[in-house]
Amino acid sequence: MDHLLDLIQVRPINSASNFKNLFYILAFWRLILCLSVLYEIALIYILFQSVDDARQLLTHLDANLGKPLPEKDYGGSCKIYDPDNLESPFHNFWDKMDGFVPTHFFGWWLKTLILRDYWLCNVMSIGFELLEYSLQHQLPNFSECWWDHWILDFLVCNGLGIYLGMKTCEYFEMKPYNWRGLWNIPTFKGKIKRIVTQFSPYSWVSYEWRPTSSLKRWLFMIVLIVLFFMAELATFYLKFILWIPPPHFLCLGRLIFMWLVGAVAMRESFEYLDNTLCKKMGTQTWVCIAIIMTELLICLKFDWETVTKPFPPEVAFWWYIFLSALVTWTIGQFLIRPYFWPQEVGEVEKKKE
Repeated sequence: MDHLLDLIQVRPINSASNFKNLFYILAFWRLILCLSVLYEIALIYILFQSVDDARQLLTHLDANLGKPLPEKDYGGSCKIYDPDNLESPFHNFWDKMDGFVPTHFFGWWLKTLILRDYWLCNVMSIGFELLEYSLQHQLPNFSECWWDHWILDFLVCNGLGIYLGMKTCEYFEMKPYNWRGLWNIPTFKGKIKRIVTQFSPYSWVSYEWRPTSSLKRWLFMIVLIVLFFMAELATFYLKFILWIPPPHFLCLGRLIFMWLVGAVAMRESFEYLDNTLCKKMGTQTWVCIAIIMTELLICLKFDWETVTKPFPPEVAFWWYIFLSALVTWTIGQFLIRPYFWPQEVGEVEKKKE
């Protein structure tokens, strides 16, 4: 613990000096970059502990941690209306209306603000529900009723969150920005408003990912989606392995922090993908990838038996079908089609431009 505190005391100075040449962003985002490096150092420190030591280490933050968690199963009876329960016939529905419902909604609203694309958001929303189906044999928390997956989560919470997020993006895109100096504003109320807006976007860029326009973009989007899913799944596996209750401030704090880290990483990634003059990805992107990979290593080291439980045969079968179709379509779209029908591909590219 003392060694970790020593690293935390020294690293912000190094971060401020090493990253000062990063493209111009607000001081707040530079702070997030430094904190993300500190978080990565903390993860590396935890990685070299045993699982019991890691759980006990968290008790320094909260003495109530370090105790096994009762894992909640959202499956069971999927009857929305239970006529046998006269006092509360809709008890199956109300039992599932917990803190995860607003978390799903606000989570997808915030995720949409950094993804900024209906297609990408909905692909990820559907994909994560399918991942929950596939991994419910590892974590009981993923076991849900069909209407919980596709109506409550996908359509209501995720769908409304994505819709609101895109409307917020449209607002920021069309919003006029008047960045006057603080001391040029005559009223106290105006100065306070200017200080608050300091943390709003200086400008807003719409993302046009165009994943099927080139092989580079297509592979980039696949890697992006995979990393996104890994970060999402780490939330559930880390709390399960380290015995952190879902309502705990560490869970919520990590989600908010990773959203802030992902916001900068996504902007840097899009700039690298879309700007031909940009030859390398930004520092925050690499730090974000390092965090995701380190969290994966922690999950693998601390609970290898759970993480490596084999898929049920029917789940594995459909994943083989999906991956085979994905590889086949990729080869046909980007390698075979341009070779045999180059003129047709050229016309499609002109229309997209």
